[in-house]
Amino acid sequence: MMQFLAKAGLAAMLAAGTLAGTVVPAAAQFSIIIGDQDRDPPRDYRRPPPPPGFDRRRPRGCDPRLAEDLARDWGFRRPRVVDITPRRVIVQGWTRRGPDEMSFANVRGCPALRR
Repeated sequence: MMQFLAKAGLAAMLAAGTLAGTVVPAAAQFSIIIGDQDRDPPRDYRRPPPPPGFDRRRPRGCDPRLAEDLARDWGFRRPRVVDITPRRVIVQGWTRRGPDEMSFANVRGCPALRR
């Protein structure tokens, strides 16, 4: 019986020591500082910074040059954008029947609305 109590006590002490060893480092709060604290962080040399005034977003609406190119694909000669509204882009040009106009939606991709 004495050997059983000794082994049980030794097992309990080992378990308590193991738990105490894992909790202490997690509770410790310290910081390691290498070098000068007042210096700026090192620069990121992987990609140069964008130039001032650079905007990463593309225009949301229909690009007028794309609308003219699409009208040219539809058979217009000398197409030109005459009006841009929040909803449509209007292109005028010449077809084989004479002057004509075509409307495109003012969204990305310029889908044709009316010929």
